[in-house]
Amino acid sequence: MSDLKQEQKENGSAVRLPIWAGFLMLLLFAGIIFLLGLLATSIMERRWEAQRPAVVLKPIAEWEPNNAVWGQNYPREYERYLKTQITDTQTRYGGSFPRDYLKEDPRKVILFAGSAFSLDYLQARGHYHALTDVLKTKRIKYPYNAGTCMTCKSTDVPRLMSKMGIAEFYEANFHDLKKEINNPIGCQDCHDPKTMNLRITRPALKDAFAAIGRDINQATHQEMRTLVCAQCHVEYYFKLEPANYLVFPWKKGLSVEDMAAYYDEYNFTDYIHTISGTPIVKAQHPDYELYMTGIHAYQNISCADCHMPYRTEGGLKFTDHHIQSPLLNISNSCAVCHRWSEQELLRRVEAIQDKVQKAMLQAEEALVKAHFDIAAAKKAGLTDEELSKSRQLLRHAQFYWDYVSASNGMGFHSPQESTRILGESLNRAQEARLLAARLLAKKGITDEPQYPDFSTVQKALDIIESYK
Repeated sequence: MSDLKQEQKENGSAVRLPIWAGFLMLLLFAGIIFLLGLLATSIMERRWEAQRPAVVLKPIAEWEPNNAVWGQNYPREYERYLKTQITDTQTRYGGSFPRDYLKEDPRKVILFAGSAFSLDYLQARGHYHALTDVLKTKRIKYPYNAGTCMTCKSTDVPRLMSKMGIAEFYEANFHDLKKEINNPIGCQDCHDPKTMNLRITRPALKDAFAAIGRDINQATHQEMRTLVCAQCHVEYYFKLEPANYLVFPWKKGLSVEDMAAYYDEYNFTDYIHTISGTPIVKAQHPDYELYMTGIHAYQNISCADCHMPYRTEGGLKFTDHHIQSPLLNISNSCAVCHRWSEQELLRRVEAIQDKVQKAMLQAEEALVKAHFDIAAAKKAGLTDEELSKSRQLLRHAQFYWDYVSASNGMGFHSPQESTRILGESLNRAQEARLLAARLLAKKGITDEPQYPDFSTVQKALDIIESYK
């Protein structure tokens, strides 16, 4: 028999396999086909999951303010948004808790003498608390405060603007509007309910783009991932005509110099400083303008890329709506581009912020002393006309300082520009002090100035009271 098999092999005849080998091969092929089927099913499921957000399960009204209604169609995004309720996260200079800026730095009490910011200045908490916080702040006066103060606090605002008219909304009494406003910042502020495309719901940004000759409707999707934030995170003021109309001072440009020149031309002042009599412009939070001068804007990196990085669950990729400091989520934000360890990235960011803060405190010290120097010159009998140049220098110096101080991120959105601006602030404050010293010298006063103790909030408030 072995000779027959050898002969068949030599003649090219097929060698029959054992029956068990055939069954084994059949099972092997069946297993491979089964696994390929599972893979194909998984791929199809993941594709369906990825496409599902475009399918609106329940219709959403044009001006629907209730975030929970949107959450029925977009549960993952809504679940993450609800995490903006968290108020115990802290970074060195930020986070989401009511950090008291005045207690941390009583110099600010002196700098804001004459403004309600000297009474209450807390770090903003998460978007979920925006409405609650504005209703509780001591900066809102009773029985009247401008309805404009509600503009960036609630998803009810676009609905009310559509119902009342934009100018009428701004002119309304804050305390009357709050009766119709119940929902904090959320979905409506940034999304079209029919398509979920990003959209601008606050008219001030559209007006500002028109003022600088740009059509906001031509913005790319990536630009929109920043512009929806720029609806609120900007420098602004309330125009007198129409009453309390919200305006971004961009007409001359977006630099701090352009805005200072704009306010001078418009002769706008937020308050007269109680101690020095200087007309002050209170900077708000020019995060967008400062960001636009930084490297991230140059690289076309949006606000959302860092503060709302992409997240995956199963096969679904979506934007993380837990808006927070990137330093609380380094692996998904900074580390996507910067291939260092989280510890190294945190160290680098904080080192930059420490330098900006040092420059900021140096400017603050000069500003506070400048206010007292001008007050001393006024007490010595110098006229408002003689003090006008010192006050103008101090007005610009304080606006420059506040432009960085009021921005989020301790200058990190544009470190070089921030330190440049603070350097300009320090220079102008020192010039104001020098002019005041020369004026005092003309009155025969050459002694070294003695400054009061403003090391606590109460001591600073008592000093302000003594100048009234």
